[in-house]
Formats: sequence, C-alpha cells, structure tokens
Amino acid sequence: MAQNFAHGNYSHTQKKARNSGGRTPVDRARRRFSQNFLVDRHAVDLVMKAARPSGLVLEPGTGEGALTLALMETGAEIVGYEIDARLAVRLKARTGLNIIRGDFTTARPPSRPFAVVGNIPYSVTSKIVDWCLRAPALTSATLLTQLEYARKRSGDYGRWSLVTVESWPWFHWELLGRVGRESFRPVPSVDSGILRIERRDDPLVGDAQAWQALVELGFSGVGGSLRASLRTRYRGVDAALARAGVAHDTVVGYVHPDQWVTIHRELDR
Repeated sequence: MAQNFAHGNYSHTQKKARNSGGRTPVDRARRRFSQNFLVDRHAVDLVMKAARPSGLVLEPGTGEGALTLALMETGAEIVGYEIDARLAVRLKARTGLNIIRGDFTTARPPSRPFAVVGNIPYSVTSKIVDWCLRAPALTSATLLTQLEYARKRSGDYGRWSLVTVESWPWFHWELLGRVGRESFRPVPSVDSGILRIERRDDPLVGDAQAWQALVELGFSGVGGSLRASLRTRYRGVDAALARAGVAHDTVVGYVHPDQWVTIHRELDR
C-alpha cells in the first residue's frame, strides 16, 4: 500500500548521549549513530522467539552482531545493513555475510517476500518503521524500539495512535516483550520493547483511500469525539457506532482498530 504513515520519533536517549563526553572514534560513532549494542543473550533469545525468522531476513543496524549471529543459527538468509563502516567491515569478516555499508532507510526493498529483524536506533525508529510499512513484499518486522514507542503503537496504554489505526487493515501490531536498559551497552536511559508488525494475509478492508479518509477525519479532533468528527461528512454514523459498540462520547484514541473496521464497513454500505 502507498499511504504515508506519519510517525513520531522517540530519541530521548540519543539526545542525552550527544551531550556526554568521549573523544575517541568509538565514542563519536556511538553518539553519531545512536548506538546501544545488545549484550544480553536472554534478550536476544526473546527477540528470536518473537521474530520466528525464516527465508530472507534483513537486519537494519547489525552493530556488533548479537542478533546477526542468532539469526545465522536459524538458517535464515541474512542481509545486514550497518551505517558504521568500521562495524560493517568487522562483522562481514567475522561472519562472511552480506553486510551492506549504508543507511537502511535508503535501501530498495526486495521484490520477494522478506522479514525485518533488528535492534534499531531510537532516533530513526519512525523512518525504519515507515520503510517497513511501505515495502510491498514485507511479511513482518520484529524490532527492538524504545518501550514507550512500542507500547503506544501496540495499544498497550489502552489507547490507539493514528499510525496503528491507519495501517491496521494491512498490518497487525503487537508488543511481545520488554527488554531492560541493562541489556545494552552503553546503557540507555529507557527500557526497550519488542514490537512485531505482521502483514495480514487478507486485508480487512478493500478500499484503501476510503479507509484513510475515514481515519484521518476521525483523528481530526472536530467536536472532541469520534462521533462529532465523522458526522461532519458521513450519514448513518450513530448506527455504525452502535454496531461497533462505541459510545457517542468516546474519544478517538480509545476506539479499538477492529471497531474502526466495523464502522468503515457500516458507513461504506
């Protein structure tokens, strides 16, 4: 699908890191590339369990190779991306894998089915997630992100964001675990979450443009409730909300994506 899903960046850890000391090339690289390397084998195992890797797997930000080595053990076909040339050369020599030196978000997605698995820098989370959502052949993305981001996108706070709702007919979002900050070096200021975004075999809606128009209007904030926003353009809103089990005064963020699907189907009749 070609929609533009807007994201918010969550880079508090990196902002703090840039203000810290350190004058060696390694220190400068860590600040520049927002590097927090995974060093906990238990955390690696949690990511592997969530990812269930097979076939072609792309790994953005291979770093020192903690996830890379675990992916190799699964027998998956791995292509790594590492923007830090020093680390890319070292890991390629160590593993013999195809480690591409460059920015993952500028790469051309494979034309055949593939998954993404990675411990990604908080500062570029939005770009990497958006890249994944736009890749036609992507089957799933299992990403270590800032915990706040993973909770917000997966509805773990009991609220739902525009990004998740807008992409819901095509992708299922789920928080599959938490990884403490002590599992990384350098130690970041926040914990991480294992976020899995999985493409659905069958989309929940047929008309992508109509869905996007509905969701964007609903999140526009007109009148302070979903009902008030939708009534500015659609007829039969009250009946659609009733069928979806949504009260008239419900704030848009508390409407579950599956309820949105019901509303869309009712209004699209």
